[in-house]
Amino acid sequence: MCSRRLNIILITVIVAMVYGCGWWGTKPMSLNTPEAIYKNGYDAYHKENYKKAIESFQRVQEEYPLSKLAILAELGIADSHFSNEEYGEAEIAYEDFMNLHPTNENLPYIMYQIGMCHYKQMSDIDRDQSESLKAKEAFGNLITRYPSSKFSFMGEKRLRECKKRLGEHELYVGHFYFVQEKYKAALRRFETAAREYANVGLDYRLNYLIDETKKRIAEEEIKKQEE
Repeated sequence: MCSRRLNIILITVIVAMVYGCGWWGTKPMSLNTPEAIYKNGYDAYHKENYKKAIESFQRVQEEYPLSKLAILAELGIADSHFSNEEYGEAEIAYEDFMNLHPTNENLPYIMYQIGMCHYKQMSDIDRDQSESLKAKEAFGNLITRYPSSKFSFMGEKRLRECKKRLGEHELYVGHFYFVQEKYKAALRRFETAAREYANVGLDYRLNYLIDETKKRIAEEEIKKQEE
């Protein structure tokens, strides 16, 4: 819900910046103007009718490609897919926007949303963490490129959550090996997590497990020598 509100706020702010607070005004508009078509998409988005919103935004793009609203329609399509939880389609739309408009002032937002597309698809710690890794990379790129952006500030929180999820995955797999008495494999997992995902709330558990695993390895070595 928070991400959807963010999208709505951004669309509202951008429209106001481009056309002023009274750009729709009170006068009736022709149904086939880019403003009227865009407004239909804008209204549909607010009503959570994302399919209709996308159709209207696509009409603006196709019928009025030179209008100032065409670029906003591109963003509207991406945001509509995202709010409709169509994260694969949303990512493609955001990537296309970034590639087509590499100097656009909204790129920090776009990069944040690309990260969120992966963040929203992150799996539980006992599953594949490909999306967590992609989200981590996306938020890291945002912070590196736009360190002073408010979206980078938001991205830092998400980045920490991604790192914690990845660290918990390593801890989970390591604990599995530990229970199976495969201590060297367990130690590799614990040390990887401790090295790459420090300061995200896992340090105490990891340090304990690393020490305990090293003790078990040492005990095994003693047993081998005694045999």
